[in-house]
Amino acid sequence: MLKGNVFVHNQEALVAYDYFLAPGYIYVTARPTNISAVLGSCVAVCVYDRKRKLAGMNHFQYPVAPDKTQATARYGDVSTRTLIRMMIEDGSKLRHLEAQIFGGAHNAEISRKNIGRENIMIARQSLAKERVKVVSEDIGGEKGRKIVFQTGVNQVAVIKVDRIRRGDWYPYEDER
Repeated sequence: MLKGNVFVHNQEALVAYDYFLAPGYIYVTARPTNISAVLGSCVAVCVYDRKRKLAGMNHFQYPVAPDKTQATARYGDVSTRTLIRMMIEDGSKLRHLEAQIFGGAHNAEISRKNIGRENIMIARQSLAKERVKVVSEDIGGEKGRKIVFQTGVNQVAVIKVDRIRRGDWYPYEDER
């Protein structure tokens, strides 16, 4: 159970760390952490090891790297495979992993191309290829999202917004 910024489990209190995940990054942790991100057309994949309680999240902007020289975590095909590989290298087994997918909105006023849909598709394809089960999704639509992945309890809070403001990004500033 989350009480403020502290997880309480079996009468033990564990501090929950806060981490803001910027686009193009991956974060894996064994300690209870509130990983947050702000998503428009970007997608975040949250992966959780049910047995080891290890969790990780990526945040990518584009579906596929145009070529090997640009293969970074900004691209969903690279980012999702790398997130899974990082967890496996840390000792997780594929059969214990489950995933949640968030984001992929499309605003026709900003872009005619629906990159959000492409990002969702590559996340699903990458997870299916690795045989990681998707247990929940909050994807598509026209609204941006603020998400907080509570790794200690494998829960994600989703706040949908009409307009992502500069102050929504960490470190929080302005219009909050």
